[in-house]
Amino acid sequence: MTYAEAIKFLCSLRMFGTKPGLENPFKLAVLAANPQEQLRFIHVAGTNGKGSTCAMLESIYRSAGLRVGLFTSPHLVSFRERIQVNRQPISEEDVVRLVTEIQPLLKTFPAEAHPTFFEVVTIMALRYFAKQRCELVIWETGLGGRLDATNIVTPLASVITSIALDHEKWLGYTIDKIALEKAGIIKPGVSVITCATAGHGLEQVTDMARQREAPLTLVGGEDANRSPLDRVTLPLSGAFQRVNAALAIATVRVLGKSIPISEKVIAEGLARVCWPGRMRLIERPGCQLTLLDSAHNLAGAEVLRDEGGK
Repeated sequence: MTYAEAIKFLCSLRMFGTKPGLENPFKLAVLAANPQEQLRFIHVAGTNGKGSTCAMLESIYRSAGLRVGLFTSPHLVSFRERIQVNRQPISEEDVVRLVTEIQPLLKTFPAEAHPTFFEVVTIMALRYFAKQRCELVIWETGLGGRLDATNIVTPLASVITSIALDHEKWLGYTIDKIALEKAGIIKPGVSVITCATAGHGLEQVTDMARQREAPLTLVGGEDANRSPLDRVTLPLSGAFQRVNAALAIATVRVLGKSIPISEKVIAEGLARVCWPGRMRLIERPGCQLTLLDSAHNLAGAEVLRDEGGK
């Protein structure tokens, strides 16, 4: 099998659409020898800011010398971006190997319950991170949280970014319903860190944390100007990224007993973060300026409008 053939096979799985639920991911993980049990995770959900927050967390922990896996979606240019270790995308050879290994497992599923593209890629990522002996995996949800394939793990911490209307067909047509889906990643006794705001998911996150006796840390706009953000030049533009950075900082501090990280390393990691396609200003010949951003919903577009006009 070539890399092109492996990608073609994965893309063919899109015909099975989106099927929220954990039965298939759990079954596929068992068939793959439960690689998630060998790993530690920070699980990140939310509507906007997930990828940026993941990139910041990854950069901080990598700056501390850890071997860090990063699972995000979708990709911008190459499928390989979805699965990275120390910000090195998975190789074409490893994609081929993982597809070859998982194909026989898929034959055990009935046609009406065939795993989807995202479910398969999720298990591929787990197998890769386990084989690469990652010390920590920054683990982004794909869609929602409660019934997302990534929710088969029990993380060190659950992180929930801002919440807004998006993917209503699967998550619900109100903020409250969507927030409940996002809050579904909260596990009993596992710390929760969120920058959700009142009227935009905070109530649902708070209620779920209370029900599951999960310690809750709230991050607000005021945290965007506190140490070390008061002295760090963040490579990612926009005031909203400073809130995402504050969320990442709070997460690192909450996990300080299990993974000690110094304030100096936090600052270094934030100063080095790279996450393309977010409020990126490109100067082209003739002094033409082009603003690149991945805003894909109303809330994201409104932030882009407000920030882009500054």
